[in-house]
Amino acid sequence: MFFELVYDKSLAQASYVIGCQAGGVAAVIDPKRDVDTYLQIAKANNMKITHILETHIHADFLSGSRELAALTGAELYLSDEGDENWKYAFPHNKIKHGDNIKLGNLNFEVLHTPGHTPEHVSFLLTDKPASHEPVMLFTGDFVFVGDVGRPDLLEQAAGLKGTQDVGAAQMFDSLHEFVQLGDYIQVWPGHGAGSACGKALGAVPMTTVGYEKIRNWALQLLNDKTAFAKELLADQPEPPKYFAMMKKLNKVDRKLLTEVPKVPNLGEKAYRDAKAAGLKLIDTRSPEQFAQGFLQGSYNITHNNSFSTWMGWYLNYEESFVLIAEEAEMDELTRKLMRIGLDNIHGYISPTQLRAYESGNLATYQPIDREEVEAALEAGNTQVIDVRGVAEYKKGHIEGADNLFVGKLTDNLDKVAKDRPVIVHCQSGGRAAIAYSILRAHGFDNVKNYAGGWVDWSKAVAVHG
Repeated sequence: MFFELVYDKSLAQASYVIGCQAGGVAAVIDPKRDVDTYLQIAKANNMKITHILETHIHADFLSGSRELAALTGAELYLSDEGDENWKYAFPHNKIKHGDNIKLGNLNFEVLHTPGHTPEHVSFLLTDKPASHEPVMLFTGDFVFVGDVGRPDLLEQAAGLKGTQDVGAAQMFDSLHEFVQLGDYIQVWPGHGAGSACGKALGAVPMTTVGYEKIRNWALQLLNDKTAFAKELLADQPEPPKYFAMMKKLNKVDRKLLTEVPKVPNLGEKAYRDAKAAGLKLIDTRSPEQFAQGFLQGSYNITHNNSFSTWMGWYLNYEESFVLIAEEAEMDELTRKLMRIGLDNIHGYISPTQLRAYESGNLATYQPIDREEVEAALEAGNTQVIDVRGVAEYKKGHIEGADNLFVGKLTDNLDKVAKDRPVIVHCQSGGRAAIAYSILRAHGFDNVKNYAGGWVDWSKAVAVHG
């Protein structure tokens, strides 16, 4: 048997290539949208991709299943569980609980594992030449390392009221089935630490049924359905705004993108035309570089592992936008945006071009330190805004600080003071830099960035009391 994990750090998303070497055939489970990765793996190992499997209709990324099928001719195997709201609206092989999908000498048994979503399935793999017992379970967003899939996304992100309590009850029942599996079975989940699909995901890529029985918090509460549901729904991270669009695009017919686009570099006239047309300008440099010279109106969304998630908070699927980035970064940036369906990149300019095109127009700022925050609080008349998530804020915050989550900041500008100083902060600086740039873009010239954030503040409190 051939096996390879493909892990996208930017979305903490795992996909898998499993092959029968005797037959020269391979399956891909939950592929990302830039599918050239899988084509290269198959070619390097002399295999043909013939099967594409999905665990569920994804919310956090745009599936590449149809792109991969278009390029390879592979068959799609997608869930037919759940009600009519959870059916795929394009041609595919419909699978249900108990079905078996054969790939050469390998067999995938379909298990219906609802809870995260009603149609969710997992795939139990048996490598028949080696054993008649199953060896691997691909769980998607059902069971993670140390956590289980959240059932509230449909309600919180997609607006489907009343679904989270039903999902929690389904997850409880699905887990009772999970613990009946052999302790030795390897569990390969769809996400790792950093994903918004759970609240306590581990960083290790795989686990076993037995290990999760003794480690996973959710499996310790299977004797109390009420306590389980309450804990499962408590303190989940804010689901990014783009999740609702992913749910839609992953089940309806849509335009396919079968290769990574080449984004044009904008000359000065093209740049000025884009700017005059009101296109959003996204500055992907680090907060430190942004602070040394930025254009008023631009958003500072740094190119790191969280880039695509934050872009999904602030960009819609109709508007075009311009990136500020080095040419060497554009392929990776484009891939990250492809993975959540943000395809409308009008073009990019480099930081050097920004300085040339906007000579004399760039602003600068200097983050403030704890002493300045303390002085402002002592003097009064300053609004401190904590832009972390609600659960983080509840665990500890600067006394008197208002909690306005950075992802929803543009929807809450009316809660930001205009007639007195404003200080923004987060945990350790990254989200506060985004918040600072957004507020400046919306005309708040009274804002300062406490880059040290809660990490710096809480250390001082621990030392000085």
